[in-house]
Amino acid sequence: MKIQELELFTPKLEAQTKFYAQILDLDIIEQTSTSVSFQIGSSVLKLKYRAAFSPYHYAINIPANQEKEALEWLKQRVEILEYENLEIQYFDHWNAYAIYFYDADKNIGELIARKNLKNDSNKPFDKNSLLEISEIGIPTFDIHREYNILKETTGIPIYSGSLERFCAIGDDNGLFIAINKELKKEWFPTNDKTLSADFSIQFIEKGKAYIFEYQNEKLTTVTN
Repeated sequence: MKIQELELFTPKLEAQTKFYAQILDLDIIEQTSTSVSFQIGSSVLKLKYRAAFSPYHYAINIPANQEKEALEWLKQRVEILEYENLEIQYFDHWNAYAIYFYDADKNIGELIARKNLKNDSNKPFDKNSLLEISEIGIPTFDIHREYNILKETTGIPIYSGSLERFCAIGDDNGLFIAINKELKKEWFPTNDKTLSADFSIQFIEKGKAYIFEYQNEKLTTVTN
């Protein structure tokens, strides 16, 4: 799955605009009085104002060999969210290294170096090393329902996990991280509460483009 655009809501549009444009140095590609869009590699992150808000958990792919360089780049800009006194987390079952941070809304952001992608780079790490949005979290009461909607519409596979507690749906380029929030009540690595948060997403799966919305704890197809 290749995520083309991810739209999230924010009650702090000005603060979020400053965070992504000035702290992370991302390019603004479109801006209005109620929204702003940033280029993240081959993806677009759109932030839209709305007073009602729950925090998100999302991830960005980086070159497979640059987790240490990414850490140094990120530490100059934000506080790193550690786990067991480690700044870089290793997931052996995914063959990946991850670094976590908060944005201005206390969304949990993640930079992840997935070794299986073999997308090594010899260039110095900077904003252009942020390759694509690669994950969005879906806290839900019914992983079966969300997966069946995705599977029936797109044929997207399960990457890891099960339909009971935690299920990563997609592939190394793009994943829906579906969790049963009754069984998994906290996000790694912060132990922040897992709350359902509305979003919309545009992605390509097997060469075909899709748009989905997650609204009021239900995933629906906008068009395909």
